[in-house]
Amino acid sequence: MATGAIAAALGLAVAIGGLTTAASAADPTTITSVILGVGANESQRIVTWYSSADTAQEIQVAPTAELVNNEFPANAATFDAIGAANIATSGGFNRHATISSLQEHTAYSYRVGAEGSWSPTYSFKTQDFEGDYDFLFYGDPQIGSSGNVAKDQAGWQDTLDVSLAANPNAELLVSGGDQVETANTEAQWNAFLAPDKLRQYPWAATIGNHDVGGKAYEQHLFTPNTDRSGPLYANGNPASNTSGGDYWYIYKDVLFIDLNSNSYTSASGGGGDEAHIGYVTNVINQHAADAKWTVLVYHHSIYSPADHAQDGDNKVRRVDFPTAFSKLGVDLVLQGHDHSYSRSYVIKNGEKANPAEQPGAADVVAGPGGVLYVTGNSSSGSKYYDITDPKTNEPSSGAGNGPDPLNPDSYWYNSVQNQEHVRSYVKVQVRSDKLVVENLRSGTCAAPNAAVELGNVDWCNNTTADQPVGSVVDKVTVHPYNGDGQAIQVNVPNAAPGEFGWTIDGYNGLVDLGTAVDHDGDYFGATGQINPIVVSDNRRSLAPWSISASVGDFRDADKTFSGAYLGWTPQVLEAGAGAQASGAVPSAYDDHGQGLSVSRGLGWASQGHEKGTAKLGAGLDLKIPGSVDKGGYRATLTITALSS
Repeated sequence: MATGAIAAALGLAVAIGGLTTAASAADPTTITSVILGVGANESQRIVTWYSSADTAQEIQVAPTAELVNNEFPANAATFDAIGAANIATSGGFNRHATISSLQEHTAYSYRVGAEGSWSPTYSFKTQDFEGDYDFLFYGDPQIGSSGNVAKDQAGWQDTLDVSLAANPNAELLVSGGDQVETANTEAQWNAFLAPDKLRQYPWAATIGNHDVGGKAYEQHLFTPNTDRSGPLYANGNPASNTSGGDYWYIYKDVLFIDLNSNSYTSASGGGGDEAHIGYVTNVINQHAADAKWTVLVYHHSIYSPADHAQDGDNKVRRVDFPTAFSKLGVDLVLQGHDHSYSRSYVIKNGEKANPAEQPGAADVVAGPGGVLYVTGNSSSGSKYYDITDPKTNEPSSGAGNGPDPLNPDSYWYNSVQNQEHVRSYVKVQVRSDKLVVENLRSGTCAAPNAAVELGNVDWCNNTTADQPVGSVVDKVTVHPYNGDGQAIQVNVPNAAPGEFGWTIDGYNGLVDLGTAVDHDGDYFGATGQINPIVVSDNRRSLAPWSISASVGDFRDADKTFSGAYLGWTPQVLEAGAGAQASGAVPSAYDDHGQGLSVSRGLGWASQGHEKGTAKLGAGLDLKIPGSVDKGGYRATLTITALSS
């Protein structure tokens, strides 16, 4: 007589991304200038760095929770870097790599380089990939413009520290351009890149007029979806010793488009404003439907309040851009260049959209074609421009610099103008039904404030008591235009991932096949049923699954016979979860095969199957050769589940 007892083991196949490792460096390579940048979307980051040698390099990334004693796990993800030799004045080589497939709500650690010459380990975190978020906008750090790089660096460091201490969950740091004073001066770049916050929060670079005259900008700040064609360079020549290009990315509900506003006229060889409008039009036509808001970023403020307000090139852009931006449905334009803060009225087609909009209004409604333009003040304190007077002989619309009829001391286009000779930054709260724009003080007249310390400006009257760090200079809420209808929104949370599993139904008792029947001395036969298997699958992935089993030899003390003599006929006892019965397997006595001594399918479901629960069973058919000795034999049926 033979009996079978069931034991179970669960096997679950898990897909792990296959990752390759770049060749290690033969000699130690010095890594510098590491900066975390934005990727094409919220699941990506781009890291850029300099290396002293032209070696194969990579970035290594792992969830911080998986590091042990600051050592990366063996299965840390790696992404190969690419790059090229720097221009001679920079020296060395530039590298960048894109980290992809990041997960929500995860702290990551990363390092760059190669085995034997890794950078220090840095970290960043991801947040929810949907819904509300905040980003910070910084006007012109322009390190070196005060004449003292160290003081400029101190102010820049302090603004990053202050702003991110107040807004630790800000998700992007958006640049207004002019990272440095002189394009290829690496000492200034080193000072700009010194704050570790630039390795913890992604920097969305913008090229300024002080960055454009060399290749260091492109070497230090690699950006996603970048169009480096000739028309988007000021001189029309990407191969020349200048930087340029436009790029875009989508971060959650915002389509960001970043322009090289140094190319504003085709007379210098580039495509000028016409090329940028073509670029913006194409990007919006292709991608605006994937976001709720469109934000443009470029350096040269067209509605600036200070020294550059009346510049000739500014007036050209003020003719070229506004109507196009209104027609394209742009919501917000962020700019730098003028080292003073300003917030425009809602502008439509180059004119004040609502002549009755009051200066400094706390709430504005964009209306059809309405665009808000914001100019950032100095974020480092390296240089401030003082607000200039409007031209009483120029019109209060279009390219004119005439006064605001509601506030004659200001330009017609500006609802708020501010210059206090203290550092500030702009916080933008992205919400489903509004944008909230705030200009916040990151310093006072006290150091670090290079322009004040060095006497480059002759006054400053901000005190810690009256206008402390973190106080609000200006705040406005922008409400979107919904036409004549009513916008309806519903937030759908992440669905539970679901689970796949199996159990033995009920009491996992002995499968007793009773006493085998002698069939004319040829073989002993016994039949029965396995204890049913309940399979449950409610995963969103609807991934395929299978249940299989095999049996070992039947044993009674030192007597055995092969499990191959056990065959079965699988059945779906209760339908669900897309369950299908596997094919019958005969006893080896019948076909001289291997019976259930090797893994055999009990049931399965294909990709895309329905969710639910199924019950699987199988009729057992044991045929024992007549030569087997008398005994009470047992074997173990081992069950295995597989899914992806």
